Amino acid sequence: MLKLMQGDCLELMQAIPDNTIDLTVTSPPYDNLRTYNGNISQWTFEKFQGIAKQLYRVTKQGGVVVWVVGDATIKGSETGTSLRQALYFKEVGFNLHDTMIYKKTKFPPIDPTTAYRYTGCFEYMFVFSKGKPKCCNYIKEKCKHAGKRAVSYQRSENDKLRYDRKEKNKNHIVNDYKIKCNVWEYASCSVKGHPAPFPEQLANDHIISWSNPSDTVFDPFMGSGTTGKMAVLNGRDFIGIELDADYFKIAERRIAEAQQAGKQLAI
Repeated sequence: MLKLMQGDCLELMQAIPDNTIDLTVTSPPYDNLRTYNGNISQWTFEKFQGIAKQLYRVTKQGGVVVWVVGDATIKGSETGTSLRQALYFKEVGFNLHDTMIYKKTKFPPIDPTTAYRYTGCFEYMFVFSKGKPKCCNYIKEKCKHAGKRAVSYQRSENDKLRYDRKEKNKNHIVNDYKIKCNVWEYASCSVKGHPAPFPEQLANDHIISWSNPSDTVFDPFMGSGTTGKMAVLNGRDFIGIELDADYFKIAERRIAEAQQAGKQLAI
């Protein structure tokens, strides 16, 4: 199933039945960092609150919402909007399942003579769940010390570390792979005609982590269609909403190309 809608997500989400979405992966407009063809003026905290409530309604029990967001710095202070949003998601009933970090490999430098802060290189990836997540398909990475004997330590009562000499720990060998940590690093990407697409691999990794094939993935701020593209390529159903007509056309094209690519792979 593929359903793309052009219009205001707060209005269009009301047509989505209760408890039908397995996973939402999205990045909403935030603060005043980009204008999104002038649509940023329609984005208020009250609008966000309505969308958060709708997301809770349409999300299945065990479903997950991945909310990729950052903060502007105004008059020397970060707005804290992302943290306010995270706390509000908890108010409407979601669990704050994990606070993950999207670390950027490339980012604009600051002016050290005026900023008086370190260069910002990350955004939050808040993972909210409606109850316990129904699945977590861990992404793993190679262990640096794979095949070596693990050294185990214990902390003593006087707060000092000491080598664990228990027999069961003497023959423990480091595995070839380990579960990734919750800081994920990606190179920035570009899509002609859209100011802020997030990396395709970011969407891909959350889709394979928090959903299974044939699940329904949703993006209420579809933008250039990155979540939709990766959902289709991973065998998921997808519902997407985008307010801006120009961005909607870009998303339609990219998702259609992904559908065609998927058909060719299946032959």
